[in-house]
Amino acid sequence: MDIRQLKTFIAIAEHGTFAKAADAVGLTASAVSQQIQALEAEVRSELFDRSTRPITLNSQGLQMLEAAQGLVRSAEDIVDAISGRAIGGTFTIGSVRSSALSLLPRAIIELKKDYPDLKIKLHVANTDELLNDVVSGRLDSAMVAEYSGVPSTLRWSPFIKEPLFAIAPRGTEPMPASEMLSRLPYVKFISRFRLANIIETEVARSGIVTNVIAEIDTITAVVACVVHGLGASVAPWSALKETPEEVVAVPFGDPQIHRQIGLIERRASPRAAVIDQLHRHLVSFSGEFGLPR
Repeated sequence: MDIRQLKTFIAIAEHGTFAKAADAVGLTASAVSQQIQALEAEVRSELFDRSTRPITLNSQGLQMLEAAQGLVRSAEDIVDAISGRAIGGTFTIGSVRSSALSLLPRAIIELKKDYPDLKIKLHVANTDELLNDVVSGRLDSAMVAEYSGVPSTLRWSPFIKEPLFAIAPRGTEPMPASEMLSRLPYVKFISRFRLANIIETEVARSGIVTNVIAEIDTITAVVACVVHGLGASVAPWSALKETPEEVVAVPFGDPQIHRQIGLIERRASPRAAVIDQLHRHLVSFSGEFGLPR
């Protein structure tokens, strides 16, 4: 088994036919067929269902694809690091479904300017899945909120410490957060993410008695409900920065509550330079709340 065979195998999976894969990797269709035959002989299993048109990966092929992508990415990373050539290959970044996700596309665009030869893929999932994928190498890095269960093999580097605000529809008279959340119908953020726990812990600590009118599982939808007049709620800065004039916002908590979000990576990551640069861009887009390494 060699990297050329794995790249050819990945190309077939991506393009659907041996002929299209041959064009993609610069080989003849005959050479592609020979490489796949050699690969299947080495793993002692067929990797494709050849009864379909176009052919598709069978269960062994799907398992092989995941391994092949990781091996090719690691090999390219090593060559980049040793040779000093322009950084290329594929950089895979994960993220939780967070309001701070709005910062990531802007940072990725800047990262593409830094590394034009780099192909970037974004994957959104829950925190536990992202941690497992970074540990296994399926992801190079992931954006997650502060989390007590980060394995010792990973490093978590915060890039933002953002404040939380109590928010109400535009035109609401200014009042303290505790009064706002008590007097107006309450749009409750329900989630197993840490942010929901932070909010409800402070609501309980402050003795705020809420009148829940809706329970919503994304911050984006919570803010939309408030903007359209349904009631009051709590949201982080990153969820409000695009529409600051659409709501009345006052500090939540005394002192004001903050939450941190950062990047996780393997401690010996071959993509450390790329992750450092991504972190710098995220800090830049976080404004006054950015946290340099």
